[in-house]
Amino acid sequence: MERIFNLNQHQLPTRWYNVLADLDRPLDPPLDPRTQEPLSPEALTALFAKTCVEQEVSTDRFIDIPPAVQDIYQLWRPTPVYRAVNLERALDTPAHIYYKYEGASPTGSHKTNTAVAQAYYNKIEGTKRLTTETGAGQWGSALSFACQALGIDLTVFMVKVSYEQKPYRKAMIELYGAEITPSPSQRTHAGRAVLAEDPDSPGSLGIAISEAIEEAMATGAKYSLGSVLNHVLLHQTVIGQEALAQMDLAGEYPDAVVGCVGGGSNFGGLMLPILYDSRNRGRQVEFIAAEPTACPTMTKGEVRYDFGDEAELTPLLRMHTLGHKFVPPPIHAGGLRYHGMAPIITRLVEDGVVQPVAFDQLEVFNDAVMFARAEGIIPAPETAHAVHAAVELARDCARRDEKKVILIGFSGHGHFDMSAYTAYLSGQLVSTR
Repeated sequence: MERIFNLNQHQLPTRWYNVLADLDRPLDPPLDPRTQEPLSPEALTALFAKTCVEQEVSTDRFIDIPPAVQDIYQLWRPTPVYRAVNLERALDTPAHIYYKYEGASPTGSHKTNTAVAQAYYNKIEGTKRLTTETGAGQWGSALSFACQALGIDLTVFMVKVSYEQKPYRKAMIELYGAEITPSPSQRTHAGRAVLAEDPDSPGSLGIAISEAIEEAMATGAKYSLGSVLNHVLLHQTVIGQEALAQMDLAGEYPDAVVGCVGGGSNFGGLMLPILYDSRNRGRQVEFIAAEPTACPTMTKGEVRYDFGDEAELTPLLRMHTLGHKFVPPPIHAGGLRYHGMAPIITRLVEDGVVQPVAFDQLEVFNDAVMFARAEGIIPAPETAHAVHAAVELARDCARRDEKKVILIGFSGHGHFDMSAYTAYLSGQLVSTR
């Protein structure tokens, strides 16, 4: 039985897929926080690369990937799709389980796909320095790798609880030459305000975003974001395009596509090309978005306009939100501790295309350990939520004696997250229900 489905490098996608071309109605525009009026794309160029802003609002179905970006992608892309045969046997399920392994990137996660693109566009537009935030550290390490490759300086504000939980992510960011600061910090007005109110604040992505934006505005740098925005999901669609070709090699088509969701980029990158393809083929596919009960943005949040950061520096986006002041518990899945959601994912949840589910971290780690013991690959705590959702589907297939083809968006490995597994194995990990 074949277990690994690889593509040749000449099969690397040369275009990104843009779902904005195929929505039945436009997304609600970002609003200026001062006037509550739609924000012009030009206003966003104060923070973001001009080309990224153009991609943010583009309705072209496909956007060419620059050759220089393709060259860097070829360091690790195309990434493999694996058939999880041992996991299927452990579950005694008739389901066929596949996973698209983005842990093959240099920094171990999907984040590198958009990091390279964003760094490239900033480089050709003359940017010398970027600022950003990072939760668990996948985005910070991905952007530090990309900036090192393209000769751009980088300052990273890392959520403090993750800064303390994940020293090797911090070391990786510094290894690639970036400067890193735990957030909230004394470096910015936003950070000082949070610390004045709560000196022991564990931090949040919303707070770290505020600090990164304030730093960019004060120093003339540009800002780079690793999730949520349309152009970020666009850059991730290499994942889904490759996965379609690899499932074709396997002679199967997914009945269910499962991913973890913090801001929505890895899930969108996998499912959006498959959504487009399945509609063209007249196929029905379940799209399941898994999040933690500790930060249940889609399952318990409101859909409304809200800020993307704690200090109210970002444009207002219409999205699922728990409120921009929300500080989630310090769970190990730091990349899923975000109060908001990509507007694209929000729209698809509202339209019934995407089904959101929330899980307790003890259940998640139980199945992550089973996956690691069966397949040999350790899921990142974020990825473990997708694994658990897929395992639950496979268990249901066993109960019903129903065959389904399940495709997991395996967003990254957990090699830098062993403290989370140590806590689980020692019984120190607590329920988040």
